[in-house]
Amino acid sequence: MQVVAPAGETARFIVGQDPEGHWVAIEIHGRAGGLFRSREAAVDYAADETDHRPDAVSLSAERIELQL
Repeated sequence: MQVVAPAGETARFIVGQDPEGHWVAIEIHGRAGGLFRSREAAVDYAADETDHRPDAVSLSAERIELQL
Protein backbone atom coordinates (compact mmCIF):
# COMPACT_ATOMS: atom_id res chain seq x y z
CA MET A 1 0.00 0.00 0.00
CA GLN A 2 1.14 3.54 -0.78
CA VAL A 3 2.46 5.49 2.19
CA VAL A 4 0.28 8.56 2.61
CA ALA A 5 1.74 11.91 3.60
CA PRO A 6 0.05 14.19 6.14
CA ALA A 7 -2.33 16.84 4.83
CA GLY A 8 -0.61 19.82 3.31
CA GLU A 9 -0.81 22.32 0.53
CA THR A 10 0.59 19.82 -1.98
CA ALA A 11 -2.06 17.16 -1.29
CA ARG A 12 -4.26 16.64 -4.34
CA PHE A 13 -6.51 13.82 -3.11
CA ILE A 14 -8.15 13.25 0.26
CA VAL A 15 -8.97 9.65 1.26
CA GLY A 16 -11.32 8.87 4.12
CA GLN A 17 -14.66 7.41 5.11
CA ASP A 18 -18.04 8.98 4.48
CA PRO A 19 -20.74 9.14 7.20
CA GLU A 20 -21.93 5.63 6.23
CA GLY A 21 -18.42 4.17 6.55
CA HIS A 22 -17.67 3.79 2.81
CA TRP A 23 -14.16 4.60 1.67
CA VAL A 24 -13.90 7.59 -0.66
CA ALA A 25 -11.14 9.36 -2.55
CA ILE A 26 -11.82 12.97 -3.52
CA GLU A 27 -9.72 15.29 -5.68
CA ILE A 28 -9.52 18.57 -3.76
CA HIS A 29 -11.02 20.61 -6.60
CA GLY A 30 -13.88 18.14 -7.10
CA ARG A 31 -12.78 16.99 -10.56
CA ALA A 32 -12.35 13.31 -9.70
CA GLY A 33 -13.16 10.81 -7.00
CA GLY A 34 -15.09 7.70 -6.17
CA LEU A 35 -16.42 5.21 -3.65
CA PHE A 36 -14.28 2.16 -2.87
CA ARG A 37 -14.61 -1.18 -1.08
CA SER A 38 -11.50 -0.64 1.03
CA ARG A 39 -9.03 1.96 2.21
CA GLU A 40 -6.35 0.26 0.14
CA ALA A 41 -8.43 0.55 -3.06
CA ALA A 42 -9.12 4.26 -2.42
CA VAL A 43 -5.45 5.00 -1.74
CA ASP A 44 -4.35 2.98 -4.81
CA TYR A 45 -6.77 4.97 -7.01
CA ALA A 46 -5.58 8.32 -5.64
CA ALA A 47 -1.92 7.28 -5.97
CA ASP A 48 -2.44 6.18 -9.58
CA GLU A 49 -4.17 9.49 -10.39
CA THR A 50 -1.23 11.48 -8.98
CA ASP A 51 1.60 9.44 -10.53
CA HIS A 52 2.43 8.01 -7.08
CA ARG A 53 3.74 11.32 -5.68
CA PRO A 54 4.13 10.65 -1.94
CA ASP A 55 2.90 14.14 -0.98
CA ALA A 56 -0.20 14.11 -3.22
CA VAL A 57 -2.53 11.94 -1.11
CA SER A 58 -3.74 12.71 2.38
CA LEU A 59 -5.77 10.59 4.79
CA SER A 60 -8.60 12.34 6.59
CA ALA A 61 -9.25 11.53 10.22
CA GLU A 62 -12.70 13.11 9.87
CA ARG A 63 -15.66 11.91 7.81
CA ILE A 64 -15.75 13.22 4.25
CA GLU A 65 -18.42 13.13 1.57
CA LEU A 66 -18.24 12.62 -2.15
CA GLN A 67 -20.35 15.33 -3.78
CA LEU A 68 -22.03 14.12 -6.95
